[in-house]
Amino acid sequence: MIVKCPTCKKPVEWSEKNPWRPFCSERCKLIDLGEWASDAYVIRGNSYAQTNESEADKLAQELFSHLEEEKKDSSGETK
Repeated sequence: MIVKCPTCKKPVEWSEKNPWRPFCSERCKLIDLGEWASDAYVIRGNSYAQTNESEADKLAQELFSHLEEEKKDSSGETK
């Protein structure tokens, strides 16, 4: 099967003979990798870090609220 190299659009055979498939060469493969590494290519949506950050914020708020309650209890204050 013949496909276009995602980087240079040159026709390329999709087979086990091509170690860089779907790219035509190591150069095109590295160019593509560099684009991903520099954030030139982005998959839109919530990232894992964004999702976990909000979850971490919730957990931190719960922890601090429990600490405040324990502090009040140990000082003899009533709730």
